[in-house]
Amino acid sequence: MNLLKPSHDSFYGRIGISRTDITPPVGIYARNWGAARHDVAESVHRPLWLTVMTLESLEDGPRLIYLDADLGWWRTLETFRRFQGHLLEALPVEDSDLIVALSHTHSGPPLMEPDPSLPGSALLKAWMDSLPDLAIAAVRKAIATASEATLDWQTGHCGLATVRDLPDPAPDRNRILCGYDPGGCPDDTLLVGRITDAGGTIRATLVNYACHPTTLAWDNRAISPDYVGAMRDTIDTATGAPALFLLGACGELAPRHQYVGDPAVADQHGRQLGHAALSTLAGMDPPGTCFVYRGTVESGAPLAVWGHESGNPSTLLRSLRATVKLPLQDWPTAAELERQRQSCTDRALEERLRRKLSIRQGLGDGTTFDLPIHAWRMGDAVLVGSCCEAYSFLQTELRRRFPGRSLICQNLINGSIGYLPPSDLYEQEIYPVWQTPFGRGSLELVLEAMTSLVAQLVADQP
Repeated sequence: MNLLKPSHDSFYGRIGISRTDITPPVGIYARNWGAARHDVAESVHRPLWLTVMTLESLEDGPRLIYLDADLGWWRTLETFRRFQGHLLEALPVEDSDLIVALSHTHSGPPLMEPDPSLPGSALLKAWMDSLPDLAIAAVRKAIATASEATLDWQTGHCGLATVRDLPDPAPDRNRILCGYDPGGCPDDTLLVGRITDAGGTIRATLVNYACHPTTLAWDNRAISPDYVGAMRDTIDTATGAPALFLLGACGELAPRHQYVGDPAVADQHGRQLGHAALSTLAGMDPPGTCFVYRGTVESGAPLAVWGHESGNPSTLLRSLRATVKLPLQDWPTAAELERQRQSCTDRALEERLRRKLSIRQGLGDGTTFDLPIHAWRMGDAVLVGSCCEAYSFLQTELRRRFPGRSLICQNLINGSIGYLPPSDLYEQEIYPVWQTPFGRGSLELVLEAMTSLVAQLVADQP
């Protein structure tokens, strides 16, 4: 008896890692909550980081570039496309080989075109203008310092995420609130990637987990990566290497204790996730090894003896990009939304209209939208995601359809648009349904499109 592959999904090739500080200045426009009474950041809780991972085959093949940024969400697709265009031109790289992923903090500057009527707008413009050059320099450093390494994956669990779709306790309100539901059953899956060099030293850790970074909310006036900051620090300190965060499909998942102004709560959440990742890391087999049956030893009982032997990690890299046509809800035109916003005197409602207008401008005034989806094969593991905020059903169903495969499902990559809730929720009064531009059935259409992409990737053999 022997195993034909390593005991966890692996990739072996040239891997580069770099990190740069992208923390904005105090005084920058940083309003993300309709209930907020402030417009600008007054302090910095923890720095915001941009971390780069590059993957290359030892032979001819693509170079995949992954950017993990402690940022919130792109207010318009055009803003993201402008940022992406700088990277595609400078590096150069094919758009299918580049993923820009956001941690989704709600305590940073909005990624938007500066509005001179807003306080802190001049600082926002200067900071936004600096991001492409910082990202390009970090990518070039990762490429220049790349070396032969192994990326292994292991599945663990973490109890930080809870379901945040709570039926309103008020008996006369038939709606669902955006907050902790004690009766919910969240997906607690945690995928941990470990990058090790030829000597077995850890060079980076990847954490794929589905949980909204909404610990800090309208009372917080500090720039913060939310719980992701303490998660990074916990893992970085223990391993001596950078940690990347890969946000999972968390449309309905968030911490139980959230919407606070105390950064200590965000740090507590980050340490919880960081220690769960370290526990998973501690249980991993040596890099690129097989766990094989070696025979039987007769003792008081017949004992089956297993041990580690050198394996043969996959060297396969491939990227795919496709689009899926999604129906749009019957929203007003961009011009009508702007008219409503201009006449609105309610601060919270004006913020909602501003966001809705940004989405409508990015999608146009049509009735459908061609949503891009991206998929990478990294050795035996597969990463797949979109710019939407899908409910966790997307990742749990994809993993059910591809059992035994390390499948990293991501929200908010290469842009930001809106939620992807399941069809049955369109009967409810619930935030993700009235926030999203996408019509009923869109999540299910994305699931089928992603299933097709993943099937194409796993059909490839090294």
